Formats: sequence, C-alpha cells, structure tokens
Amino acid sequence: MMQVGRFNKLNFSRSTRHGIYLQDEEGKEVLLPNSEVPEDFSEEDPIEVFIYTDSEDRLIATTLQPKAIRDEFAYMQVVEVSAVGAFLDWGLRGKDLLVPFSEQRRKMQKDNWYLVFVYLDELTNRLVASSKINRFFEHQHLDVQTGDEVELLVGKETDLGFNVVVNNKYRGLIYHNEIFRPVRSGFRIRGFVHQIREDGKLDIRLSAPGFAKVEPNAQKILTYLENQGGFLDLTDKSDPESIKRKLAMSKKTFKKAVGVLYKQRLIRLEPGGIFLNK
Repeated sequence: MMQVGRFNKLNFSRSTRHGIYLQDEEGKEVLLPNSEVPEDFSEEDPIEVFIYTDSEDRLIATTLQPKAIRDEFAYMQVVEVSAVGAFLDWGLRGKDLLVPFSEQRRKMQKDNWYLVFVYLDELTNRLVASSKINRFFEHQHLDVQTGDEVELLVGKETDLGFNVVVNNKYRGLIYHNEIFRPVRSGFRIRGFVHQIREDGKLDIRLSAPGFAKVEPNAQKILTYLENQGGFLDLTDKSDPESIKRKLAMSKKTFKKAVGVLYKQRLIRLEPGGIFLNK
C-alpha cells in the first residue's frame, strides 16, 4: 500500500511523455517526473521514492530526500508567508511545506527558522507541519533509560539551556552548564540520558556517563578547534615540538586528551588532522 509522506519501494508500470508511472502491489500508480528518473533506472528493478501531493492534490513521486518525512521533527526555514499560512523550505524541487496559521505557535516570519513536526492531515490527506509541537511528544511510554545514548535535534535556547527532541519522540533539555562544545538550534547531535523526570521529560548530557566534565587538556583542544574553524593540523604522528608549540602540552598528554574527546564523539580523526564534530 502506497504511503503518503514516506519512502515507498515501487515497481515500473508505464512510460509517458511526462515521466514514468510507478505502482504498488495493489496496482495504484504515481508519477515520477522525467527530471526525477535516475540515469541508471531499470524497468526490471524496484525503485525507492518519496510520495507527496502537489498543489492540485495529485500524488507525485520524487527521488530527492526531503528535510523531514511524515511523523518527524525538523528545523526548517520559512520561505514565504501567504494568505493560508507559512511555507517552509522542505528540500523538494518546486514544493514547499505548509504550516497553516492554526498550527503556528506564534505567527511565523519569512526567513526565520522554526522547529516543526511534519504530519498527515487526515481531513485533506495533505502533508503539513506544525510549530505547536508539544502534543506530538511521547510522555507516557518511554523506551529509554538513564545512560542510554540518544539522537538529538536541538531546538530553542532558553534561560536554562537548549530544548532538544530526543530520538524523534521525547522532549529533553541540555542545561547550559552541561554544554562544552558548539551547540545551535537545528544541530543534529548525539547525547546521553542523564535523568528521566516524572513528567516524562529528559535531562540530557553531551558527555558519556563517567565524563561529566571534560578533562582540562581535552577542553584546551576543544577550545582551539572552536577558535580555528573546527580543524587542528596535528595527529598522533606529529612532532612533539609542533604539539608543544600549538597547545603547550606534551605529546603524551595530547594523545590522552584526544582519546577522551574521541570516545565522547566530539571529534573525528583523519590523516590530515583533527576535526570538530558538528
């Protein structure tokens, strides 16, 4: 069965001058426009496509990757405000995502970015987004435990810290005093569940259990990376004098500090040097 707002694996049905029609196991068809047909497409092989509706409510397939699919949270920019609502840059060619006025927590402004939830409006069978996101969080049935590593989508900054979406299901918070790396709204990062509150909200830390605070020399490397655009041209093969000149630490201390940052997934190591994960 073809699902709007999700990726579907479909089979070739027929060709037209506008593109090719794909069909599901029930024989329902959808158009994949010529501009979306891969060069290596074979009529014998199934193809995975994203299904949405166009401005005339016709089903359309695309091989492009939208910024969010149905039932996902995402951080997107308003590209237009019209008489029916705000439209978000969805990442699809010629198709923006509507946020009706009734689904706007505050009136949206063009060029601003917002944390939204994408869902299928059952009345219109259209994909829309909402910035009134609280009702989409799961508060009762949590399948995470203290210490679990989780995926985070960073939302709005508050006086306490940054609100985050946890595993695309739960609402969480990273307190300011737990942040030791660049964090901004819209970042997708990983973290760890520190505490599960009675209201179902989660307190999140960016460091693994046992690394609540970054070791001072590791922090020095982090600070250097942040000040140098996220790159440090040193490796475990670097000359001790080069390390001492850049960081004022021994090679042994450098390797230990790098190991701490690597275990916490704050950096990635490449042949040319160290890169800050963002």
